[in-house]
Amino acid sequence: MADDAASAPPTAQLAAASISSPPSSDLEPPTSRTRIRAILDAGDAMAGERVVVGGWVKTGRQQGKGEFAFLEVNDGSCQGNLQVMVEKDVHPLASLTHTGTSVLVEGVLKKPPAEAKQRIELKVERVIELGEVDAAAYPLPKTKITLETLRDFVHLRARTNTIGAVARIRHQLAYATHSFFDENGFLYIHTPIITTSDCEGAGEMFQVTALFSQAEKVEKELKENPAPSEADVEAAKLVVKEKGDAVAQLKAAKASKQEITAAVSVLTKAKENVLRVEERSKLKPGLPLKGDGKIAFENDFFKRQAFLTVSGQLQVETYACALSNVYTFGPTFRAENSHTSRHLAEFWMVEPEIAFANLQDDMNCAERYVQYLCKWLLKHCREDMEFMVKHVDKTAIERLELVSSTPFERISYTKAVEILEGVDKKFENKVEWGIDLASEHERY
Repeated sequence: MADDAASAPPTAQLAAASISSPPSSDLEPPTSRTRIRAILDAGDAMAGERVVVGGWVKTGRQQGKGEFAFLEVNDGSCQGNLQVMVEKDVHPLASLTHTGTSVLVEGVLKKPPAEAKQRIELKVERVIELGEVDAAAYPLPKTKITLETLRDFVHLRARTNTIGAVARIRHQLAYATHSFFDENGFLYIHTPIITTSDCEGAGEMFQVTALFSQAEKVEKELKENPAPSEADVEAAKLVVKEKGDAVAQLKAAKASKQEITAAVSVLTKAKENVLRVEERSKLKPGLPLKGDGKIAFENDFFKRQAFLTVSGQLQVETYACALSNVYTFGPTFRAENSHTSRHLAEFWMVEPEIAFANLQDDMNCAERYVQYLCKWLLKHCREDMEFMVKHVDKTAIERLELVSSTPFERISYTKAVEILEGVDKKFENKVEWGIDLASEHERY
């Protein structure tokens, strides 16, 4: 029977496992929660269905002289909230209506009255779980809150409409990135986050080291148990000599094998003790230094200096020389001491590498990738992008549509310099052939 199971297809194996291993009765059943996005997308088509919904109360209000309450619940799956109605006979209403309250409820979806804004609402029949909040201490108001203020409440900021939209947009962009490169024959390569290479030669890198924690550990240990002195080391060596002489005497006297073995065991322990004492005698507080006063990185975890990567390009290029089309997409780190929107300490970077390609191939790939992302956002993040247009950037969707449908212009470096030299505009950085184009040149 084991052989049959091993040769069966995966689905058959799964079915066999579920039959032979029924769920344990001491475990609670799965929640089977329905996402709010699915309910709102379906609208009144789901009316009459019994569902379990979980989320956080955005706003809540008691009505009908305290007979029932309406909750606006959001679970992060979309911008929209689901209207939830709870009667006082189902659960005490005062504990449900505060902003930030976490609820898991079961009920039946119904069409609201014709004059209502909502297409569907949930009438609760059972409150499964409730996470109450202290309304006086909960920091997120029902009204608008600035992004700067949110910095003080990092653990709660994802509950706001703006950060929620950013998270969903970022997810879709990451998913679209992998989809684009997979559809175009690229392989995803995971390059190291910790590296000994300075890929770009800039030198502005975060160092990874265990030397500081090791130094603190040694300092603490020396306070509790001071390092052995030279006299301690000599005393330990003297014990080894004595035990060695004892073994020699037993052998000369042709003692029994048992006696000699026991003496040798004592000698071995004495030698091990000498090694420990000598090793501890070398312990010194502070970082380990070489003779020239420089830090001895050979004592570090990687036996040399190591850093957080500034780019996976160096490693992924080696894969391109074997697998043709590859890309890496992961975190990179820059230790540049500059507090601007163009300099981040940590960010995620997409780095494709194409073998047997020229500059035109590279530009074609970049154009297709950018347009692919723009189209993807318009298709999969319309609601969140409309929120961004309303509250953050009025031309966001307009630019996405323009970029996704307009061919990119291509000009040579020489042509770019000629254009810049011919404009009636004064740049901070003088334009002449041979310079690296600055941000102000690129913007123009």
